[in-house]
Amino acid sequence: MIYDSVVDTVGHTPLVRLSKCFADHPVEVLAKLEMLNPGGSMKDRPARYIVEQGLAEGTLVPGMRLVESTSGNLGVALAIIARRHGMTFTAVVDPNTTKANLQLLATCGAEVDLVTEPDQGGGYLHTRVRRAREIAERSPGTVWVNQYANDRNWRAYYETAGREILDDVDGPIDHLVAAVSTTGSIQGIARRLRERHPGLRVSAVDAVGSVIFGGAPGRRRLPGFGASRVPELLNPAEIDEVVAVHDLDSVLGARRLADTEGILGGGSTGAVIAALGRLVPTFAPGERVVTVLPDRGDRYLDTVYDDAWVMTLLEEQEVSLSEVS
Repeated sequence: MIYDSVVDTVGHTPLVRLSKCFADHPVEVLAKLEMLNPGGSMKDRPARYIVEQGLAEGTLVPGMRLVESTSGNLGVALAIIARRHGMTFTAVVDPNTTKANLQLLATCGAEVDLVTEPDQGGGYLHTRVRRAREIAERSPGTVWVNQYANDRNWRAYYETAGREILDDVDGPIDHLVAAVSTTGSIQGIARRLRERHPGLRVSAVDAVGSVIFGGAPGRRRLPGFGASRVPELLNPAEIDEVVAVHDLDSVLGARRLADTEGILGGGSTGAVIAALGRLVPTFAPGERVVTVLPDRGDRYLDTVYDDAWVMTLLEEQEVSLSEVS
């Protein structure tokens, strides 16, 4: 197969059975490896869909600038895809953005705008969103992507990842377990899967300190999941349960996945594994779980996989090892 560009290779990521990570339980766990997208994460999907749909409809044209609040992965994806289609991109980031993602953004041609003022929830999302909106309003020819309210976000997953899972999986799917930030991915995939499997149970993996589902706001050190605002896209009625995962649990989950399956995942991937560690023992024998592993771990070598950083995290959050899974 020969493609016209790297953008055309987005999607069609494999499903892998996690046979060792949850070997003690007679439940089948199928993980979609979104880290194998060309930009390294699931965010390649909405980036491509949003840009290409906009170009097709004429709301976007070459020469425009895109701007978005991003912790890194969507920014990397938008930088790659905007450049391919003759546009520029400004990423509004915060101090939690990893060094690797900052370097990737710059390498891919993005302009990086760093906000340093925390919002009222202790995070930076409100501050980032406000800056992105301001940039778009004062700059002619600039479009704010607004992933938290953009219907093309969830539709990207409905049209691509959800369809791919149905194409690849014969027989029933009992559970979908996925991390949330904008909620676009979990809702888009769930809506597609429920067309064939109406009894599907959907479990959202959120961060401790996130307010998406009404939790108390708090400081979060791992980017990519959780949020300090409720996304406009969210329909809570479509989520059956929420599993809140601590930063340290996410670290342990990522390391567990690497140790057992040889899959190097990022922080949100670790959160999914930590949540599955709690959920899988409660599922009936023989049930099938589909999960999504959002990004790869090479961008987290100086955080999730660095012992000194983890010890600093422990001290900062005043958490004892007995408080994490």
